[in-house]
Amino acid sequence: MKLKITSVALLLLAVVSSAFVAPFKPANYRVDAEKSSLTWVGKKLTGSHNGTIALQSGNLLFDGKKLAGGNFLINMPTLKDADKSDKLENHLKADDFFGVDKFATSALVIKKVTGGAGNNVTVTADLTIKGITNPVTFPATVTWNVDGTVTAIADKIIVDRTKYGIKFRSKGMFPDVGDKMIYDEFELSVKLIAKK
Repeated sequence: MKLKITSVALLLLAVVSSAFVAPFKPANYRVDAEKSSLTWVGKKLTGSHNGTIALQSGNLLFDGKKLAGGNFLINMPTLKDADKSDKLENHLKADDFFGVDKFATSALVIKKVTGGAGNNVTVTADLTIKGITNPVTFPATVTWNVDGTVTAIADKIIVDRTKYGIKFRSKGMFPDVGDKMIYDEFELSVKLIAKK
């Protein structure tokens, strides 16, 4: 009987103690938008274009040294073509593509991170473009630097533009587009530098 009472008391103590354990609070690292970068590549049947877009803000959340979450905002009016084509830049900013006058920011919000070997992880996130949100999954690397900053790199985020209502010269949408076809998928490459 004494053993039973002791067991019940210990169980009760464990339950009460667990109620006072502080919930997990991730460490917040702020993204340095000036030191970070985002590049894009879009391909068509007859070639490709590439360029940059500035990051507006962001943060990364860590549980110890493990990436646990985060997000960043993309400043869409800063979209640039590497060949400095005003015509292409203006078209990409127009409603046919990203409609930056109406949708000045795009956003990526990390929802899940699974570990790989070493600093390699797989990230699942919600990507919002033109007010439309879809999930994306991509590999990334996280590196802890000697100056206390963290570098997170995702070299290849594949985005299907048609899921965001961007259908201009899509062969899937317009089969008769011929050699003027633009591939539905484009690539983003992100390098984030963040500090606590």
